[in-house]
Parts: sequence; structure tokens; C-alpha cells
Amino acid sequence: MNVLLIYPRFPDTYWSFRYALSFQGKRAAQPPLGLLTVAALLPASWNKRLIDVSVERLRDRDLAWADVAFISGMHVQERELISIVRRCRALGLRTVVGGPITSSLAHAALECDHVVIGEAEDLIDGLAADLERGTARPLYQSAERPGLERSPLPDLSLIRMQRYSTMTVQCSRGCPFSCEFCDIIEIYGRRPRTKEPAQVLAELDQLYDAGWHGPVFIVDDNFIGNKVRARLLLAAMSAWQKAHDYTFRFITEASINLADDPVLLESMREAGFASVFLGIETPDESSLAATNKLQNTRRDLLDSVATIQRYGIEVMGGFILGFDTDREDIFDRLVEFIQKSAIPIAMVGLLQAMPGTQLFRRLSREGRIVDSGGGNNMDCHLNFRPRMNAERLIEGYRSVLSRIYASEPYYRRVRSYLSRCRPQYRAHFSFANLRAFILSLVRQGILGRSRASYWKFVATAATRHPRSFGTAMTMAVMGYHFQVMTKRVLAGALDSVPI
Repeated sequence: MNVLLIYPRFPDTYWSFRYALSFQGKRAAQPPLGLLTVAALLPASWNKRLIDVSVERLRDRDLAWADVAFISGMHVQERELISIVRRCRALGLRTVVGGPITSSLAHAALECDHVVIGEAEDLIDGLAADLERGTARPLYQSAERPGLERSPLPDLSLIRMQRYSTMTVQCSRGCPFSCEFCDIIEIYGRRPRTKEPAQVLAELDQLYDAGWHGPVFIVDDNFIGNKVRARLLLAAMSAWQKAHDYTFRFITEASINLADDPVLLESMREAGFASVFLGIETPDESSLAATNKLQNTRRDLLDSVATIQRYGIEVMGGFILGFDTDREDIFDRLVEFIQKSAIPIAMVGLLQAMPGTQLFRRLSREGRIVDSGGGNNMDCHLNFRPRMNAERLIEGYRSVLSRIYASEPYYRRVRSYLSRCRPQYRAHFSFANLRAFILSLVRQGILGRSRASYWKFVATAATRHPRSFGTAMTMAVMGYHFQVMTKRVLAGALDSVPI
């Protein structure tokens, strides 16, 4: 059987990093790890191809080759995914849809032949056998969450690694916390399940043997959700890194209580972790308590961020506007917090009530849900009626973006970050990074409208932070992406894919 695995185009958001990737000549930030894992679970006798629409076109001849299309995506990819499903069905191609989106949207809304809800490890064998017999059911749903010892090595043969800026590895699924707005705990549970260290090292070996020498994103929902297992894994990763000359720079997601554990922080530094994304959400403690983000309360958030930075680990921050308890001063308070925190990459979005979450259920009971939302928290679409005047909320959101990503405030944050957070390991040389450096000098230093701010920043980085100069230039390029995206948000010009 010929199976075509399709990953819809990821829309332009801060998370797409599209305008930064162009400096390196890359087409997407990360490959579709879920589909690569599903491919490894499918029968070895099947012929497999993968099309990631973010990096290559989906052609009619690709669809004509296939007997069945496996399509996966997140809620934010809904429009593109449904467009692909319709295109497949118009050509008579059977469609199977899985991934996080199936936990958000009803079967009928996806318009496909077969829906897979839940994780693939316990479902693929039965689905594949039924497809071969022609007896596949409309719905496949896992009865329980599988142990990750069943998760295979992803099939990297299906992608061209040089098209991506970052490779991905998953070490665990789930998060022990209970944030009201989060769909992760609904999909993957509150009891973190982990891979054995040997499994993770096998994935690192696979990347290394394939010639990868760039950053690796550990895509866990919360890398420290199970701290005992995280410590065991970090010891193994540290030994691997030492044996391989610190080939990889690791990036991951964690909860802010990481700052409370110096042993864990030291272990992450020794293993080569360069960046961690934290869901900070808001500086307002009443909002944190109301949305059940209790792990962020009863602490000095700025001090927690600074503690992590002092271990040489960059902090990326996620922030949300639109909580019921937000007051008129939240916009100024958020800008002030972001500037003081020295977090260059501050992902600020409007609250989305995602289907299936505690928040969606509560707002439904209160009669405040407008629609299921599109998963994009940047497009200024509110899928619920907020307590604050909606126009004021959107206006305040845009004002935050315009202030934190203006050239001077952004470069000021990066300079503060460089003063606090000295990287432990130099990045390996690559032609992609050399290309990015040259293009940055041209696009930002010669052609850019903020040339004066740019050259001041470059001079400061070169003279005061020479060891971190590569990091500084990476941040300059990232700033270009954020500035372009902010202009598009302010102009209401975010792209969409029509259904």
C-alpha cells in the first residue's frame, strides 16, 4: 500500500520564525515529528512518502501515487488541513486525519474518511490492518495513554534535514499541572510519561549519524514534569554530549519551578541546554490564581527568570492577554515586566478558549463562547466574550507588541540578556549561519530602517560580549522576524488559507 503523509502549512505567526529562517536559507523551523513517528509505526511493507507543505508543494501527482493519505496537524492548521482533505477527496483519495486537531474538532468538521483520536502507538496496527482489508472504521480512539517505551525511532529518511533549522526529539508527554486554558493536559494527561534514557540516546545517535550538527528541540510539554526521570535522562545526555564534543544545543519547554532546583539547572547546563521556553503568562498574580497557574504564584517571577538565565540558559517567555481578571493597567505592566526580565523572545498572544479545555467548558456554561477559534492567538480574533471591552483588549494587545518589538526596546532586552546569560558552548560553524550573518549585515545594517539601532547593538555585542557574539547576531535576526510579524499584526495583514 502507498501512504502519503501530509503536514499542512503552518501559518505565519511569531512561532513560524519565517522571516528569520530566510536568512539561513531554511524553509521551516522543525520537521513534523508526529508524522515521522507514525511512519515508523506503519507496516514495513508499505511505501511511504511525506510532504511537509511548509517546505514543498503538494502536487496532484503525489496524491495520484497514494492509496491513502495520512494528514496530521494542530488546531492552528485547521484551514489548510481541511483544504487538503477536500483536495484529496475530490480525487477519490481516502483520508485519515490525526494529531492534536482531532481532540479539538468534531469528526464532521474535519470532513475526512477516518479520524484517529489519541496517541498512535496503540492504534496504528489495527488501523493499518483494517485499511488493507478495506474495513476501516470512521473513528479510532485510544482507550488509554500508551507507555513511551513503545514509541519507535522516527523515520528521518522521509525528510531532507537541511530544509529545517532545528531537529526534534520527544522525551516525555504530559504535564503535572492543571492550567485552565491548556489543552496539553487534556490530550496527554497530567501524569508525565517518559522514554527510557537509552531510547533518547538512540534518537540522538540517529541525528548525529545522519550528519546533523545544529540545535535540537526537546518538544516535551514540560521537560521537568517528572523531575526524577529528568535527572536520570540529563546525566545520560551529558555523557553523550561530552563524547560527541557538544554537537547539539538543546532547547525545551518547562515550568517556572525549574528555578527552584539548582541541581536540575546545573544538570541542564552540563547537558548543553541553551534555551528553555516558560509559560509565564502574566505578571498579575490574581490572573494566575484565577486560571489555576498556581506554580507561577507565590514567587518573584523576575527573580525566577534571572536565576535560570544565570545558568547560561536563555529564557523564552509565553504571555497571554485577555484573562477575566485583567485590568486596564495590564498592558503597561506586561511591557514593564518583559523589559525588566531581559527575555528577548517574548511570545505575547490573546487568550484562546481551546475546545476541550477547562476554560472552554467554563465559558460555554457562562454562555460566552463565540466559536471554536482558529488556534492562532495573534490574529486578533477572540472566540469568546472577554470581561474587558473587546476593542480595548485588542487595542492594548497591539500596543504591547508595538512597544516590545520596536528596535530600541528589543535590542535593550538582548543586551541585558547577554550581560546575564553567557552561553556555555560555542555553536558549531555552519554555512547557514555564515549566510545569516552576511544577510543580516545587508538587510538590517544597510537596507533596514533601524540601521542606527542595529549598528549600535552589533558594536556593543562585539566589544562587550565577544564570546556571545554569535548569540547576539542570532537574536538580531530573530528580531527582524518579530518586527515584520508585528507590523503585519498591527496592519491586520496576517495571512490565512481559505477553506
